Amino acid sequence: MNEEGLLTSIAPATPRDSSVSLNDGDVKITVGGLSLWYGDEQALFDISLDLKARHISALIGPSGCGKSTFLRTLNRMNDLVEHVRTAGKVVIDGEDIYRDGVDVVSLRRKVGMIFQKSNPFPKSVYENVAYGQRLLGVRERQVLDEVVERSLRQAALWDEVKDRLDGPALSLSGGQMQRLCIARALAVEPEILLMDEPSSALDPIATAKIEELIVELKQKYTIIIVTHNMQQAARVSDYTAFFYLGKLVEFDETRRIFTSPGKRQTEEYITGRFG
Repeated sequence: MNEEGLLTSIAPATPRDSSVSLNDGDVKITVGGLSLWYGDEQALFDISLDLKARHISALIGPSGCGKSTFLRTLNRMNDLVEHVRTAGKVVIDGEDIYRDGVDVVSLRRKVGMIFQKSNPFPKSVYENVAYGQRLLGVRERQVLDEVVERSLRQAALWDEVKDRLDGPALSLSGGQMQRLCIARALAVEPEILLMDEPSSALDPIATAKIEELIVELKQKYTIIIVTHNMQQAARVSDYTAFFYLGKLVEFDETRRIFTSPGKRQTEEYITGRFG
């Protein structure tokens, strides 16, 4: 199948503005010359790109290519791994998040994370969503009630769980648990959502709901999603970055990546010749 045929077979159900360019609109995140090492092993090599506010950027590439490692640099989750060091800059709203003195807790409130496997706490549905606000010192029940309902509505889950808020979160289906984790992230009012293969463990119906939700959330949030599923990248993202062996091979509008990539490596990956 040629590139045009591939895109036609996986084109998004709802049309997006294909006129959007990297120079149109506000840049939310600027990455410049970013490299990362795990001990002596270099995992990322001189990554530079701009990520736009209220757009969805997908990171694709074969397993082990560095896309999840890169994602975790955007809220310094790699700091939790021993012997990690970075060079270069990640600038969010004009602030380099790797400079000395950055409040990492505040950073991770601003830049929320959704993991591959849903990880609800062994608490009630309500307490899962209220958890972040409780950590921030919020105790008023009315305020917590409003946060829980708003966040569950944003995560397209309210109607399914509003009558069992006091029930265990672990009794929900896989897709519901993942949307609950999204609601939990939204409850602390982030500006950026990082999603690391958020639907890879879900069935097709649950995956479709997550994808619909992601597209809705971009009206308010900047979203960066790692996916091994190129069809998903084409359906939900505005921009796509192709990573290979820790390097950023190409970054462009999703439609261009899938129809007329500028790099041969990208074309070979998209058309299934390797990876």
